[in-house]
Amino acid sequence: MYKINQYQKAFKEKIEKTKVPLGKRPDWLKVKLPSGKNYSDVLKLMREQKLHTVCEEARCPNIAECWNARTATFMILGDICTRSCGFCNIKLGLPIELDLDEPRRVAESVKQLNLRHVVITSVNRDELKDGGASIFSETVRLINKKIPDCTVEILIPDFKGEKHAFEIIMKNPPNILNHNLETVPRLYHVVRPQAKFERSLELISWFKNKGLRAKSGIMVGIGERPEEVLTLMKDLRQHECDILTIGQYLQPTKNHLPVDRYVELDEFKMYRDEGINMGFKAVESSPLVRSSYHADKHARDLL
Repeated sequence: MYKINQYQKAFKEKIEKTKVPLGKRPDWLKVKLPSGKNYSDVLKLMREQKLHTVCEEARCPNIAECWNARTATFMILGDICTRSCGFCNIKLGLPIELDLDEPRRVAESVKQLNLRHVVITSVNRDELKDGGASIFSETVRLINKKIPDCTVEILIPDFKGEKHAFEIIMKNPPNILNHNLETVPRLYHVVRPQAKFERSLELISWFKNKGLRAKSGIMVGIGERPEEVLTLMKDLRQHECDILTIGQYLQPTKNHLPVDRYVELDEFKMYRDEGINMGFKAVESSPLVRSSYHADKHARDLL
């Protein structure tokens, strides 16, 4: 069960005391319950192959749109995470033994879905020497072997900044390397307590220098200020990040960090416009945007 740490608890209490009541959720944050034949087909396939998707685990609001387009973000390395991030709905605990057959099943599922672009992400596995990098690498290798025309994007954890894990990833490099900053540096101790802002920036720069397209994503409405978001965006461009996603934070359960505010549509547009002016090749910025939103389009346009 998720347990909020002392810093997250203090932050939550402070926000609850000082914020203006949010009131009714804006219409632009309302989505329909997932349904449709393609949605059912993808769900059935995931169950048959005993696979996890971040679409389900993180309660992504775009699951209906993406699954009905027969796309999904596969989550490897199990469904139990070793980190206690204040925003995330994925289970916290002691992970189970590695499933060494998982890469094969993911590749088979990608083939059955006839995907042109696939996103692979994972939980954090800090108890492993390579953080799970070898499973990422094998998954990419098998996808490239079985479906050579399918482009691959991986959304990776920081591997605690260990370069040997980065090198394992580069044995079978993806087309796009994604690593989310999630929020501004000031909030890291409550939003990503086991992560470091500078370490994540250095990761993005390291892979970019290896010739990969680099991507990152953040949430807004969790306590940041607009000027802090713009500074973060400049930091990403200085580290040569190509693609940026920005979406509204939504509290998964009452035990997670509260929503500070519902960000207005004009502010999302401002971030998108400023991002393009800064030199990002693509910026997805709107309330329901998540890390993999329109990932297939970015691949088609930029690769």
